[in-house]
Amino acid sequence: MQPAEIRKKRTKTPDEALAALMRLCARAEKSEEDARRLMRGWGLAERDGEAVLAKLVHDRFIDDSRYAGAFVREKLRLSGWGEYKIRAALQRKRIAGELIDAALAEADRSCMDDRLRQQLERKARTTKYETRYELKTKLIRYGLSLGYDYEAVLGAAAALVTDTERCDEF
Repeated sequence: MQPAEIRKKRTKTPDEALAALMRLCARAEKSEEDARRLMRGWGLAERDGEAVLAKLVHDRFIDDSRYAGAFVREKLRLSGWGEYKIRAALQRKRIAGELIDAALAEADRSCMDDRLRQQLERKARTTKYETRYELKTKLIRYGLSLGYDYEAVLGAAAALVTDTERCDEF
């Protein structure tokens, strides 16, 4: 095979794209933006793609509010992400702000706090540090990188690491 033949993508007709997306949506939740991205990759014209998307939304194969709820549950339970990181990921997928707010409102806050504590405990076991202050700052940085609220991270890290020395350098 020539390199040009390898890179050449097979284009799909609107009917083929509809059938392929129905199969994909039956296996896993997809957002409208996911479907648009796939159809662009298949070389489908934008007008045809929007017609296919309208059919998928009408038949409830694609529902952004359902997708946002599933995304929030997955990222909270499996990935241990915080609210800020989840919100940013959904915004990148062009989910409407009110749908994001509704999905995050359904999230169990106590579950988020427990998950943060578990994440920080696991990180503390594998982190190299010389002082307890250094451990606490590393845990805070890690908790913030997961997308949790600063106050929640600070409280969880303080509960894990006690007796930190004072730092007068700041």
